[in-house]
Amino acid sequence: MSLEIYLDLFSQPCRSVYMFAKKNDIQFDYKKISLFEGYQYSEEYGKINLLRKAPAIKDGDFCLAESVAIMLYLAEKFHTPEHWYPADLQKRSRVNEYLSWQHSAIRIHGSKMLWFKLLIPKAVGVEIPKEKIDNAVEDLNESLNLFEEKFLQDRPFIVGDQISLADLVAIVEIMQPVGAGMDVFENRPKLKAWKDRVRDEIGVELFDEAHQEILYAQDAMKTMDPKKMEHLKPKIVRYFLS
Repeated sequence: MSLEIYLDLFSQPCRSVYMFAKKNDIQFDYKKISLFEGYQYSEEYGKINLLRKAPAIKDGDFCLAESVAIMLYLAEKFHTPEHWYPADLQKRSRVNEYLSWQHSAIRIHGSKMLWFKLLIPKAVGVEIPKEKIDNAVEDLNESLNLFEEKFLQDRPFIVGDQISLADLVAIVEIMQPVGAGMDVFENRPKLKAWKDRVRDEIGVELFDEAHQEILYAQDAMKTMDPKKMEHLKPKIVRYFLS
């Protein structure tokens, strides 16, 4: 049975898994889903991932959720190049350090910018108070400062001279605010140079393909029917605005 990967490329973790699999020539059956339309809450998807999130994989009878766990599984099963998840203890620990930190920092703050500046006002019809947006921008900038000073420093990539899973997970999260028209790379030459290196390592065509939906998110919102997300509105308001 073929490997199935369930993805919505509007989602950051989905993009990281998609690029990792494609870059490493891992053959898979691409199951495109729509989180906005609520496919994750369907009975069918619940059999794949009871956590109701994306991405998810089904490899024969084996199902797995969570993007980091999925990429580690794929790395071991398909024996991807070592630089993605180094065997060297200290380098691997640096990857683990970033993966452990990013959940409550870059990920949440980058996501907020897209939701606060674009998705909630345009798709849900709720305006976000300026003070709340300003606080979110401040939190994001603090996380970006830490990313540059602690995790990147003066290295080409987080672990050193080669790209790793840490860089892949980082770039998809840092790209998320771009979808709301926020250029996080402006006035941050170190961050922009790192982004360009990651893009080159992944491959420009693959990188741009994976990020197409987020880069054109503002255009997509102009034609989106707000009713499409009506069923998600209570969850969104409770999560972001309560």
